[in-house]
Amino acid sequence: MSALTYTKIFTDENDLSHFETCEITLQEKAYAPPADPLFTSTPEPATQTLFLELPAGWTGEWHPTPVRQWLILMSGECSFEVESGEKRILKTGDRILLEDMKGKGHRTVVLSDEPARITAIHLP
Repeated sequence: MSALTYTKIFTDENDLSHFETCEITLQEKAYAPPADPLFTSTPEPATQTLFLELPAGWTGEWHPTPVRQWLILMSGECSFEVESGEKRILKTGDRILLEDMKGKGHRTVVLSDEPARITAIHLP
């Protein structure tokens, strides 16, 4: 068994945004026989997938996420800030689950000198 860690932004009962560090358990399975088994998570439904490019230096002022979604950073570096003032920096390969659909939300800044390219997976 193996696991992936990820960051989650969520809102509490007072609609204030917070970070949480979470894990996804991966279990060995015959995913694509006759290829050897590999480690996979439990499937999760998605409604659509799209790709985003945020220009170098881009700032997304305070906003809630428009939909519950996974963001997977394919290139670049971004800072996410929640209402407590805590910031987390995401780099290429990092993933974040956005669930802060109410309240002030979060603030995003592209820190890299190159655009941040992101895969966005919308969830039901």
